[in-house]
Amino acid sequence: MAWDQLELTGPHVAYITFSGFLITYALFSQFIRNHLHISEPPLAILFGILLGPYVLGWITPRKWGMDDGTMQEVTRIIVGIQCFAVGIELPKFYFKASNHWKSILLFLGPVMTFSWAVSALFAYFIFKTSVATALIIGACLSPTDPVLAASVLASSHFSNRVPKRLRHLLSAESACNDGVSFPFLYIGIMSFKYASAGKSIKQWFLITVLWQCGFGITVGLIIGRIANRLLRLSQRKKYISEPAFVVFYLLLALLSIGVGSTLGSDDFLVAFGAGVGFAQDGLVSKKLASVPFPFIIDMILNSGMFVFFGSIIPFREFLPSKLTPDIGIWQLSVFLLLLLLFRRLPIVLALKGIIPDLQTYREALFCGHFGPMGVGALFLALEASAQLENGTSIPEKKPDPNKPLDDKQKAIFLIWPVICFVVLGSTIVHGMSTLGISIAGHYLRPEGERALLLGQEEDGLDDMVYENLEEED
Repeated sequence: MAWDQLELTGPHVAYITFSGFLITYALFSQFIRNHLHISEPPLAILFGILLGPYVLGWITPRKWGMDDGTMQEVTRIIVGIQCFAVGIELPKFYFKASNHWKSILLFLGPVMTFSWAVSALFAYFIFKTSVATALIIGACLSPTDPVLAASVLASSHFSNRVPKRLRHLLSAESACNDGVSFPFLYIGIMSFKYASAGKSIKQWFLITVLWQCGFGITVGLIIGRIANRLLRLSQRKKYISEPAFVVFYLLLALLSIGVGSTLGSDDFLVAFGAGVGFAQDGLVSKKLASVPFPFIIDMILNSGMFVFFGSIIPFREFLPSKLTPDIGIWQLSVFLLLLLLFRRLPIVLALKGIIPDLQTYREALFCGHFGPMGVGALFLALEASAQLENGTSIPEKKPDPNKPLDDKQKAIFLIWPVICFVVLGSTIVHGMSTLGISIAGHYLRPEGERALLLGQEEDGLDDMVYENLEEED
């Protein structure tokens, strides 16, 4: 019988449904982005939930043996490649030009520290957890996610009406701060590991700050510069073809991630540094201008990650249990709302006067709102859980929930559902915020100046929403 040849296994069905979603989205991508003003992450998550174990049950990664270690490596690759891509896409000598470096440092310093402290404070009071656990949760949620940022800032009528100056600022910040979040993360982890404050500070400074961050960005820049010289040599002698250049791009990103993880350094800073070093002289940007490789990454890797995330969201863990008695839908919802309002917005508005790239309070309001929490937060949560489980970056089995648990073991069961709920909420809110901003800009125009279709105005964002749109870097 022909029916005997059918192999309706989970992975086989997943191949069909996953590719079917991406094909459908690709067919209508311009309409969805330019008229509906929706980026693909919210749609991908909803698709993953629909096909996941709580609805249709067609995509069940846990049943397929995909444990925390697998998820950690998937998130590492996705975020690392995106950090590398941002480093490539930034303008030539971006950090040397004008005062861009100052803007980035202010976002990575005061803004990120404030985000960490406020997130930790809310976690401490709402979930009634230990200080160290709250600090870890705050660190996971302090960085802006480069994957979500890339999806929202990707080419569309909305993003094209945002000043390049702001797009570059948000992209560069999102690529840097996943790596810079490691020192914040390890403050909480070191608090669990070492009873002595002196030893905690010593280990934190030597290992996290100097080795993981300082050494990581240095290694990345060296890898990028060497790759650039090799590419120039190969191109001069006409050894490399255009298709091979695209492969070279992707493999260099994977190489930098592999070097960073092997050395125990900060993978994301290595990847970002490699991208910056590789494209610093503008050669790579010129070659990539005719190759839609960043769009391919966004469509396949990033969208695929959010479908995967939608299928692994631990909805049952959002409810109170013996292990997490102070967690629940209303606590998580209040926590998410407070993060969206106070995690980033107040400090960006307060620093508007000293951040060179922010010229108006409307721009500060946009950059303060636009701080999505996504795949990077998932990776940091898995990294923290692994460190608490066994003191390494490799996840193992969680503690036996039937035995008495200390604060460190309780933290392992609390961190993951909290981070997943926030990532779910942030993806929906920030992914749909472009729609809200576009509707506001459309109806704030005089009636005679409105386009027939939402978002089709040709002269930039409404000046009642944004200003200074025509400047060049």
